Amino acid sequence: MFRSLAVLLTLWFVNLTILHASVPASPILQDQSQDQPQYQQQDQGPAYENFSPEQLDNLLSPIALYPDPLLAQLFVAATFPDQVEEAARYVRAYGQNGLDDQNWDVSVRAVAHYPTVVEMMADKIDWTTSVGQAYVNQSTDVASSVQRLRHMARSAGNLQSSEQQEVLEHDDYIAITPYQPQYIYVPVYDPAIIYYRRPYWGPALTFGIGFPIGAWLNLDFRWGYGGGWGGVYYTGWRQGGWGRDCWNCGWINRSRGRVNIVNNVYINNRYTNITVNRTVINRTVNVNNLNRYNSVHRNVNYNNVQVNNDRANRMNNNIRRPSIGRPNTSPGGNNRPGVSNKMIDRNINRNNPQIDQYRGRDNSARNAHPPVVQPRPAPGPVQRPGNRPNVQQPQTRQPVQQPQSRQAPQSQVSRPTPHAFSPKEGNFDPRASGQRGQASRQAPQARPAPQPRAQHSPAPAQRGSERRKP
Repeated sequence: MFRSLAVLLTLWFVNLTILHASVPASPILQDQSQDQPQYQQQDQGPAYENFSPEQLDNLLSPIALYPDPLLAQLFVAATFPDQVEEAARYVRAYGQNGLDDQNWDVSVRAVAHYPTVVEMMADKIDWTTSVGQAYVNQSTDVASSVQRLRHMARSAGNLQSSEQQEVLEHDDYIAITPYQPQYIYVPVYDPAIIYYRRPYWGPALTFGIGFPIGAWLNLDFRWGYGGGWGGVYYTGWRQGGWGRDCWNCGWINRSRGRVNIVNNVYINNRYTNITVNRTVINRTVNVNNLNRYNSVHRNVNYNNVQVNNDRANRMNNNIRRPSIGRPNTSPGGNNRPGVSNKMIDRNINRNNPQIDQYRGRDNSARNAHPPVVQPRPAPGPVQRPGNRPNVQQPQTRQPVQQPQSRQAPQSQVSRPTPHAFSPKEGNFDPRASGQRGQASRQAPQARPAPQPRAQHSPAPAQRGSERRKP
């Protein structure tokens, strides 16, 4: 009996499984499975818009003629704009001391060895961010723009070899490398002139002081490697660079004997694969700061930058907005819980709806007009409205007057003396405070001698005679 019951249960389970497999999926489940990818795509927003060739030419025109080892480090460091600003502050405060021990990216530490470059990148942080965004998404287009600008400068007769740099050309590729074995020079030029014509006076390309070449210059460009643009790569200061046919690696062979490459700060196998910060595309850029780079191509707009800013703001709202302690209720926010911050929550209630009440307002506007203060009456007998201040009233005995030189000068506007915990502390007059005590600080010889008392007070006999008069 139990055996037959088990067989029946088995057959029933098999039939139920076959029946469930043959029934089509529910329309509700199908709609949910189709809506989920669409919702995720809508949450991510529009795709990132790349820079056009004209925009890249304008952005890269100030640095396209830099030596290749320095330019390679600059492109990678531009993807870390926050670290670039921190490195610039560090260099201003401490110079070159302790740069190798910082926890920045190796490219940022390399650029920090050249103060003029890191200061320029920090002062133009919107431009630096745009260069980093372009390099993350369009490294091939960036290399193509550099070569295009170099050919323009060379065709104008403004790019030749000199005592500071070596200009090499091979298979329609132009490389710029340091010529001195110990020093590298940062060129200074005007992008509005150097790519089009010769200047009316002086050279188009000048150089400042030379900066030392160190192990931190561990990157270079593979121009024309493998039939393509090549790109930035890690040299490791190997003899001959990355191969025997390296036509632009002569600077490595010249400087290798004068550079300390024993330390593992910049010469390390973990740098073989170059690391870039791809989250730089989520950083907003002030478009107005990019319009000034229109020396090569005129009337170039940056509408794509505004689109990318909107995309970055949308993503930042989905990710960073909960960090202030309030739930994200924006579309696509998924109502993620806020991230707690113990240092802020210790003193501020971030859930208070009045926390943004005075944000963006000028708090000094309410202090533009000081409150009107009634003048403080001078010490002495109470005067009535009918009395005149300079007329002596008949009295039995006049008080002894003090010399005028002992009276401290009074302010034009008499104000009450401020107190530490008075609610009227804002009525304090700094002019009266500054004048207080000036008379006592004057030299002793400037103080006039006191007059005899007889001149100020009548004798007792005279006072009696005055009383007998009618």
